[in-house]
Order: sequence, then structure tokens, then C-alpha cells
Amino acid sequence: MFGTVEGEGAAAMTVTLNLKPEVEKGLMARAHARGVSLDDYLQELVAKEASLSVAAEPRPIHERFDNLSDLLLNSPFAGANLDLERSKDYPRPVDLA
Repeated sequence: MFGTVEGEGAAAMTVTLNLKPEVEKGLMARAHARGVSLDDYLQELVAKEASLSVAAEPRPIHERFDNLSDLLLNSPFAGANLDLERSKDYPRPVDLA
């Protein structure tokens, strides 16, 4: 991964990160979920750690995804193997007489 970090009134600093594929995938998913580029997301993380407030504005949801399928497939929870089945416990019968 390769990126450039810029500060106010300072020259740009180039940073190269060697990330494990699963870490890169997670960062990409979080950036995509926020509707920002990976570069913008990483700059936001670095700025937060440096105690600067340079948050990237997330794009509105309708600009991030073309359709519901894209939204669900690219959700931060995609591939999390969540158990979303409905409980089989039904309420007991009630005598209304």
C-alpha cells in the first residue's frame, strides 16, 4: 500500500505500508462503507491519531451504491457469517374467550 500524507504548510510525506491481505481488505471495506477512498480513510485515521480534525466527509448513501444488492454485498458485515435466522420460538396460545 502506498500513500501520501500532507499537513498544513508542510511538504507532503510519502508513506509505504506493507499490510497483510486481510488487513488491507478490512481497511478497504471500512473505507467503502464510509463512502470515501482508501487514501482519504487512511489520512483520516492518521489525522485522528495525530489529534488533528481532518475528517473525510462520507458521501450520501445513494451516491455510494447503485442498488440494494451492491449495498448488501459491500456492507461492513458482508462475510461476517452473522446468524440472522428468525427464532423458532413462537408465543403460547392465548384464550381470548
